[in-house]
Amino acid sequence: MNRIDDTGVTFDGPDALLGHETIAWAIGRVRAAGRMDRPLSVGLSAVGWNSRRDGFPEPPHSAESYRMRTGEEGQALRVVVSASDVRGLAYALTELAGRITAGEAIGAGEEEHRPVVPVRSVQRAFSSEHEDLPWFHDRAFWTEYLDFQAEQRFNRFHLALGMQYNYGSRLTNAGATDNYLCFPYPFLLDVAGFGVRAQGVGEAERARNLASLAFVVRETRRRGMEFQLGLWNHAADYRLGARHSHPILGVGAESHADYCAAALRDLLRAIPEIDGVTFRVHYEGGIPERGRVAFWDGMFRVLSEAGRPMRVDLHAKGLDADLLAAWRKPNIRPATSVKYWAEHLGLPYHQASIRPFERTPIPRSRLGEERAELMGVTEIARRFTRYGYADFLDEDRDMDVLFRMWPGTQRLLLWGDPAFAAGYGRHATLGGALGVEFCEPLFFKGRKGSGRPGGRDPYVRDDLRLGVADWRKYRYTYLLWGRLLYDPESRPETWQRFLRVEHGELAADVEALLAPLSRILPLVTVTHAPSAANNAYWPEVYADLPITPWVRSRHYAFDTASNDWDGVSSFDPALFYGIGEYAEAAVAGRLCGKYTPLEVATWLERLAGEGETVLDRARERFASGGPQTRRVLIDAEILVRLGRFFAGKFRAAVAYALWSRTQVRDYVVEAADLLERAHDAYSGIAAVTAGVYADELTFGHALSERGHWAENRDAMADDLHALRVERDRATSGAGPVPIAHRDRRPELDGLHVVVPERFERAASLQVGLAGPPAVIGRIAAATLHYRHLDHSEDWNRLPMRRDGERFAASVPAAFTAGSYPIMCFAEVDLLDDAPILVPGFQPDLANQPYVVVHSTAWKAG
Repeated sequence: MNRIDDTGVTFDGPDALLGHETIAWAIGRVRAAGRMDRPLSVGLSAVGWNSRRDGFPEPPHSAESYRMRTGEEGQALRVVVSASDVRGLAYALTELAGRITAGEAIGAGEEEHRPVVPVRSVQRAFSSEHEDLPWFHDRAFWTEYLDFQAEQRFNRFHLALGMQYNYGSRLTNAGATDNYLCFPYPFLLDVAGFGVRAQGVGEAERARNLASLAFVVRETRRRGMEFQLGLWNHAADYRLGARHSHPILGVGAESHADYCAAALRDLLRAIPEIDGVTFRVHYEGGIPERGRVAFWDGMFRVLSEAGRPMRVDLHAKGLDADLLAAWRKPNIRPATSVKYWAEHLGLPYHQASIRPFERTPIPRSRLGEERAELMGVTEIARRFTRYGYADFLDEDRDMDVLFRMWPGTQRLLLWGDPAFAAGYGRHATLGGALGVEFCEPLFFKGRKGSGRPGGRDPYVRDDLRLGVADWRKYRYTYLLWGRLLYDPESRPETWQRFLRVEHGELAADVEALLAPLSRILPLVTVTHAPSAANNAYWPEVYADLPITPWVRSRHYAFDTASNDWDGVSSFDPALFYGIGEYAEAAVAGRLCGKYTPLEVATWLERLAGEGETVLDRARERFASGGPQTRRVLIDAEILVRLGRFFAGKFRAAVAYALWSRTQVRDYVVEAADLLERAHDAYSGIAAVTAGVYADELTFGHALSERGHWAENRDAMADDLHALRVERDRATSGAGPVPIAHRDRRPELDGLHVVVPERFERAASLQVGLAGPPAVIGRIAAATLHYRHLDHSEDWNRLPMRRDGERFAASVPAAFTAGSYPIMCFAEVDLLDDAPILVPGFQPDLANQPYVVVHSTAWKAG
């Protein structure tokens, strides 16, 4: 046994355990937390370290878990920890450090903590030579940043290189300039026998880059996290008129594959602590899809021969059976990373369906032979893999699945909602998935050559600027993601103590303010989906799509079926009406159970109103708070206005859709009034942000990658002008038409879908709908919707029969014979209202609105 004394805290445990680099780091975090008002003695024990000790609790068996017991030992407070492994022990120590920092009383008792989500990853991208090299080389930055991530129980850190351009995309690559570390190898290595180099990057600069990468890898590992290196691009030249800042010299088509394999081998030898590699294997990663297997087989072979198990994560877009076969090699731990909500941040559940646009292959004749060779698998045979979990959640799969939350929705404004964060934690393992990777705030800042020296910090006001430490603004975001992915049932004190340290007496107001406002943009994203691409749709700084057809808007045309709101789908058309679809059903008087645009508007108004209530009572105190409190205030003012804007836009679009179908003039008058008020809300953002944020927020060069709220008002004004002209010309119209409006639905407490814990394959699955007799008595009929957990499939429908005080249906044995889990929900026709969906959404929108059942053949974990 060894004892280490400092700051009134002593530690005891086996010498080897106390000397482990991760435990030594975690002990250092306790020391740095401050001195307590009484001595503290901490005993440590972990499975596999010859540390079974009397008086210690039984260690838990699941990975990354611990039991902690607190009691008295003379004048000292005695804490003993039994953990399943080193990482679990480090979590106990950093939890202790957090409590000491916050001045939280450490009372007597015993507690146990274990993870719900096995992989909890944060992803950071290098996108700009000017804006990212400063933090890449800054050792102090990495020390503070990685300390915080590890303390929040992230267990993987992914540094992505080459993600800023999409090879073969005319939209994103034309004129590609900043290619620093994009084709990464010649910026890091001089591979013997090839003579490949990046123009303008000398030997000393390469060595510095490699040393910085090695430092990040080793510091990540020292804190108990795995390091994942993202090698997202393997094109040395982006073509399409690219003007690279550092042209890659010495590599051609005949040597490219051999060079990449040799470079990857040298990189893994130079930094043997790299735990895994992420590849983008479809055409946007630089390798044409026809004949790609030979290239990737060579890369997989290098990883297989690395001399250690490697986590090899393939981005799921365009992934097919041929690549999967090449991937299956010794020492490779295969995983495919799928998109949680297209390239955006959505609600915590996983979309029950994907847009028809994603399920419709592009005809080969439309692509042309050259582009079919480049992208034929992704755009034709496997198009449905682009923006969801596709068909990868087969129970019999021999690979892992990881969800990635992309950065399209909210890149800049502060996010912080414990209910949603817990929801992501509960649903991140859908279908037995490993977990989720979170693309952090400010992702893609300075992308595609838009970066400028000193330009990464988006603030221009001196009291708000953070410089290279811009990530500190988002510490609350990281905390919620990390801790509530680890355990969605974490006690509120976990984040509330942080808010007290950060905001003092305003802590409770900050929590109450950010929670509802953080739901606004994810809700907008799910229900208004003009583009699945993060570089084309940015609701935070919205590139306007008109509600009238008279204003030409081509920005979203490549990725949606409509040039105005009427024809735009939601990201989940199984559960949410589009504007035009709803108007058609409302005019016909035949609403189904889907959520309507007016219900979405009502939710947005409620969320904005809840935030506004907090602001009204605390605005002056926020304004006189510290810099971070003032940042919260400004972002909250923006989010309230965005909520009002989008709520008004939904309502105006519905009114206009009804006008276009009925010619009842009242609707076009209402549409103009609603749109004007929505625009007023949006215009208010310009005043809030003037002199605060930079006039040009740069995440690229496309319309939805740059700009400022003040810039988008002209396009909005054109739409409103066209609508007013149409209103004024409509001097008369049709008579009133009955409309089946719905902006809220009844809550039928206790009504729920009943399924067995597991089902037998090739046997019928019995599904019930049950509830209190008074609720069942309100039901006229019910329909079961069901399908496999496979986004390429359509939903099936089955009438449910009344069976006493419940409804029941039997999913056929032929359907259960496959190897996929089955998901289902009920559509319920009411005697006194329009149909509803069960389970449906709870008021906080954080639940899963359907039920998933696995077969008895599935082995969880």
